[in-house]
Amino acid sequence: MDGNNLSQRLMTVAQYVKSGSRLADIGSDHGYLPIYLAKTGQVSFAIAGEVALGPLSNAEHEIKVAGLSDIIMPRLADGLAAIEPTDNIDTITIAGMGGGLITRILEQGRAKLTNLPDLILQPNVDAIDLRKWLVNNHYQIANENILKEDAHIYEVIHATRADRPVQYSPLELMFGPHLIVNQNTAFVEKWQGKIKRLRTAITQMQSAKVPPIQRIANLNDEINTIQEVLDNARN
Repeated sequence: MDGNNLSQRLMTVAQYVKSGSRLADIGSDHGYLPIYLAKTGQVSFAIAGEVALGPLSNAEHEIKVAGLSDIIMPRLADGLAAIEPTDNIDTITIAGMGGGLITRILEQGRAKLTNLPDLILQPNVDAIDLRKWLVNNHYQIANENILKEDAHIYEVIHATRADRPVQYSPLELMFGPHLIVNQNTAFVEKWQGKIKRLRTAITQMQSAKVPPIQRIANLNDEINTIQEVLDNARN
């Protein structure tokens, strides 16, 4: 992977970036995403934010080799602290982290969201935490995707600022309001795998000297919820 050829995961993130955007890519690593977006004309300005010197140096090198130092600014900063008011950022991408970490980055950087930027987020796990934060901060989920790459399943969430309070059901928060309606093979595989892990956990609990009855009941309820969602898509 490089700035000319992104992974499928990052290509999915890239497809939600509007042409001419002013982008902050947080946790940019080698800077591949902003480099690709600059080459395709999807960004007119970009920040490649990194919290550690090693990844920042990687990004600086790749940006220089690509001849894009006038468009992409590598910055050493923690989370959204990489963004300055004069940057006029209208799009933020955060990919390849857990949903809990992305949530903390957004919460700690709320003051940087005054321009109401689009948020394009790719949590490796715990997407439900991210959806809850978005709802509580008046963001609506405009688009979602789920894909499998290199034996891993990834979700991508494109959120935009809402004009009015947003509400999603518990099922929509858990599964994704768009994903639950448009179930693809990656979605089904993810949640079938979840059922399998829950059943394994139940079997282990049942073999305990004092089985945790309530915990087992809760896990069975979760299995039934997931199975019902999967079954509804087939009906």
